[in-house]
Amino acid sequence: MQTDELILAEELCSYYKVEYSFIHDLKRFGLIEVSTVETADYIAYEQLQRIEQIIRLHYDLNINLEGIDAIAHLLERLKNMESEINNLKNRLKLYEDFQ
Repeated sequence: MQTDELILAEELCSYYKVEYSFIHDLKRFGLIEVSTVETADYIAYEQLQRIEQIIRLHYDLNINLEGIDAIAHLLERLKNMESEINNLKNRLKLYEDFQ
């Protein structure tokens, strides 16, 4: 597997000053995906924004992982609803322009 678009989990922990067990817990809760190459764990760069958000929720606001899981689920639902609203607006605009 290519590691070009992956960051070593240990480096991420060092940079954000979090314990490796925190990354393991995030994986266990299904909040992030961790890829193992040989004996090292890697995280995709595309997940960094999500991880930063989770770190702020957990360490700055003292929200536990169960709460973060619930927040992540609600944010995903909100994102899907916004996408559906935009699609419906576009469809409605087509009908309005047709008349």
